[in-house]
Amino acid sequence: MNSAPDKPIHHPDNTGICLARSVVATLAEEPSLEAVTIDAAQKKISVATLGRIPQDGIEQLTRRVTDKVQAAQEKRACSLLEGVDNCSVCESPLSEAERKSVVIKHSGASTTFARATCPTAPAFWRWRDIPLPKVVPRDVEFLDEAGHIDEHINEWKAQLAAAVLCGILGLAGLCTGDPLKTIFYAAAYLAGGFFPAKEVWERLQKRAIDVHFLMIAVAVGAACIGAWAEGATLLFLFSLSGALEHFALGRTQKEIRSLFRDTPKTATALEHGREREVRVEQIVPGMRLLIKPDAQFPVDGEIAKGATAADESNLTGEATPVEKGIGETVLAGTINLWGAVEIVATKPAAESALQRIIKLIREAQQQKAPAQQFTDTFSAYYTYFVLALSLAMFFVWWLGFDLPAFKAAAGAHSAFYRTMTLLVVSSPCALVLSIPSAVLAAIAFGARHGILFRGGAAVEKLGEVTVVALDKTGTLTTGDLRVEKIESFPAGKENEIARLAYSLEKLSTHPLARAVTLYGKQKHLQPAELEHFESITGHGLRARYYGRECLLGRREWFAATVQGKTISTIPATGSGVSEVWVACGDLLGRILLRDDIRPEAREVMDELRREKLRTVVLTGDRKDAADHLREQLHLDDVRAELKPEDKVAAIRKLSEGEKVAMVGDGVNDAPSLAAAHIGVAMGARGADAALEQADVVLMHDKLENFLAAFRLSRRARGIIRANLVISLGTVIVLVSFAMLGKIPLTIGVVGHEGSTVVVVMNSLRLLFGQNQK
Repeated sequence: MNSAPDKPIHHPDNTGICLARSVVATLAEEPSLEAVTIDAAQKKISVATLGRIPQDGIEQLTRRVTDKVQAAQEKRACSLLEGVDNCSVCESPLSEAERKSVVIKHSGASTTFARATCPTAPAFWRWRDIPLPKVVPRDVEFLDEAGHIDEHINEWKAQLAAAVLCGILGLAGLCTGDPLKTIFYAAAYLAGGFFPAKEVWERLQKRAIDVHFLMIAVAVGAACIGAWAEGATLLFLFSLSGALEHFALGRTQKEIRSLFRDTPKTATALEHGREREVRVEQIVPGMRLLIKPDAQFPVDGEIAKGATAADESNLTGEATPVEKGIGETVLAGTINLWGAVEIVATKPAAESALQRIIKLIREAQQQKAPAQQFTDTFSAYYTYFVLALSLAMFFVWWLGFDLPAFKAAAGAHSAFYRTMTLLVVSSPCALVLSIPSAVLAAIAFGARHGILFRGGAAVEKLGEVTVVALDKTGTLTTGDLRVEKIESFPAGKENEIARLAYSLEKLSTHPLARAVTLYGKQKHLQPAELEHFESITGHGLRARYYGRECLLGRREWFAATVQGKTISTIPATGSGVSEVWVACGDLLGRILLRDDIRPEAREVMDELRREKLRTVVLTGDRKDAADHLREQLHLDDVRAELKPEDKVAAIRKLSEGEKVAMVGDGVNDAPSLAAAHIGVAMGARGADAALEQADVVLMHDKLENFLAAFRLSRRARGIIRANLVISLGTVIVLVSFAMLGKIPLTIGVVGHEGSTVVVVMNSLRLLFGQNQK
């Protein structure tokens, strides 16, 4: 029987809610779990499993058990010290069946829960020793574990000062004699090694090591054999490269943080004509709020009274103020420019567009690029290999080539000196930074220009696409549909048609529905009380009104109804105009809406063609409207009258031998975004379902940003390749010379740390450069 290593647990006041019930439930849920031991005195938890389980599986199991025990303890309902098997003060003690399923044993402050199996089972328990420290890749993150922007974005300044001080003290030691030389070198070690040693200590507390440990070990080894100058040079260059690395990450953090102004903490709520201050997190949908000029909108909402303009530049990138009237949407984090307005909250603060963006950015750092996943795995095994090779070469040089073990004559190098040189030049510092530094720089540059990559995988994948599939409404067209005309057949019942359409569409999220709903609110229409509302995918909406069936949807859907004969005699709308039919009893009419082609769409399509990308439009619109779009934009292919499942089928067909990017913004685009090689959602106002499935979000709601994102991805891929060549090439050359004993430690240090600096600076080109073609 194997067990996972002990894990510390938080045990405030030795209290918890029926720990026995929590552990018994965990044993029932985890078939591979055989026993759990809780030690209140040592504040640790151990788990045992039966049979062989991979290390990652054991770690996940241990984490799940620990989380459940901690959650139980935080409730503080009963005391562990009173005997968790009795649960004398718990309102819900163990049932008889639960008691029979486990064996509970106490030993001092330790309690063991085990499955009720044969009596000989404990004899097979083999508690595994705590493993040796593991090598971990250097994590490069711009958000902390809570998802907030790191507050220590200026830490690089202190690190740079320490590196400069190390260099000055090292030069002073080089230019003076004993005993001042030793004092200056020791001070240089202290200055240059402070921050690396701090990181090494933090890693060791987690029983892990990385390249910082290797560099500190080499510096200490150099001092032991009297090579103070080489050790000081190593620490100077290593701390300098670390400062530059943190500078790059700090700039990345600033770029992300600059996207958002400080969000308001309170808002003015209106209740029965009175104003009162409420905390933003207490706002619930339906609450009426007063927003004064120059104030931020605290949550997403709709204008209920008054008119104003909003500055949405931090969300949409559009510098021009957006006029806002009754019924129109306002977004959290944007600024009310001039009019005092009343809004009705539509979402709590935690679900606002602003929080959604912050969530997307938080997720971005969690998703590593495929190349980075490879280098992380490779670097861990590679580091073990380097340690083993260096140890082996020490004995080869010492015993095989008769070199002095530690001390050598002037002008000669000992086996230990050569070993340290080999260890330095073969350390994978530049390699582990080559990809994450470029990815984070690309994410930051993109965010500053309205492009949100949801992780390194998206940065890499977008540059691979060969086909771009696009939705029509809201992607190639503005998506700002407006009601142009309302018709009834026979004429005279236009107001009834508008009221019925408003009543149906206010329950839908389709772009057509938003336009009709806005029209109804602006005309102060009173919605009818409908029953049995139903959305028919690909067709429209259905409900009942005083026993009569009411329909709203496409012309083709109505063709099979009793009104089909009348509709067939009415000509279809022209290109650029959409129609929605409404019927209820003997009431029949349609609403005409206009959606203009984006002014930049033609130029973007031409640029995509120059990039050798094939463009395909997938739309549920009529064929004649799709053909008109093909002519206007010179598209390669247009497929019309598609239901959501048809779009998915089209994406899968296009994906045969091609890498497809799908660009859309609506709920019905979400399945297609998921099916594509990479999904791209349009705008902060895009549907939640589309944003959840998208790998890239174009925040500024600008189609040209897709082209910018594609080119940025291409640049990032090129820089990643260059970084890998630089890092691996430098290692190969330096290791070759080190194995032959033809390179001094100082040159090895300069070459090794120099490649790290070059890799970081090369990645910074993505952050500070232009997004060239």
